Amino acid sequence: MDLNGKVAIVTGGASGLGRGTVEAYVAKGARVAIFDMNEDNANQVIGELGADNVAFWNVNVADEDSVKDAVAGVVEKFGALHICNNYAGIGNACKTYGKNGVFPLDQYKFVIDINLVGTFNVSRFAAEAMSKNDPVNEDGGRGVIINTASVAGYEGQVGQVAYSASKGGVIGMTVPMARDLASYGIRVNTIVPGLIHTPLFESLPEQAYKSLEASVCYPPRLGRPSEIAHLSVFIAENDYLNAECIRLDGAIRMQPR
Repeated sequence: MDLNGKVAIVTGGASGLGRGTVEAYVAKGARVAIFDMNEDNANQVIGELGADNVAFWNVNVADEDSVKDAVAGVVEKFGALHICNNYAGIGNACKTYGKNGVFPLDQYKFVIDINLVGTFNVSRFAAEAMSKNDPVNEDGGRGVIINTASVAGYEGQVGQVAYSASKGGVIGMTVPMARDLASYGIRVNTIVPGLIHTPLFESLPEQAYKSLEASVCYPPRLGRPSEIAHLSVFIAENDYLNAECIRLDGAIRMQPR
């Protein structure tokens, strides 16, 4: 898919991995809709990249009406939707059972609701919009959905049971969703990041940060949002890449702690 002139949604696009991806798509000539709840950050991105290129919708990804209305708004503003990047997500740290008792069920459900249900919620309405596109290539392609999991979806650490379950669910959706949408010319792939240097890491003590860097096989550093964004662009541009979960993690394999 030639990204020039195409329209993309990036959930969580106001910061971190999402912001890096917004920047990468605009550099390729695409117009981007940020779905986020941080309006101040989103406006900063728009100020840097231009209101003609980027627009913001205040979206709770787990809320049906919020997502449905926002996707409709994107199509109304930009005329179509071709790419959906799902980055919005949260995490917590709690054991199934520990010194504080059992994992509170509402906290477990909250992570699942945002990370897994939210990803599916945005994907389904994005797919509906993409299905109405004229084909953009000789294969009859109409769009691509790029979800985001985590290496924790494969080898979660102590206290990551909710987060790992949510990201494992995103991994598990990849093949059946791609099969569901194949007849519409919509591809589905999942990026599986390792340790990526987002603003969250700025608050860590230097010793803890260095320890995390050292846990990566090669290169021995944290990944960069721009590297995740580069992979997203590659997935969108490569029309034969479908139903894949791609680890981008410097060959890290997470230890129990």
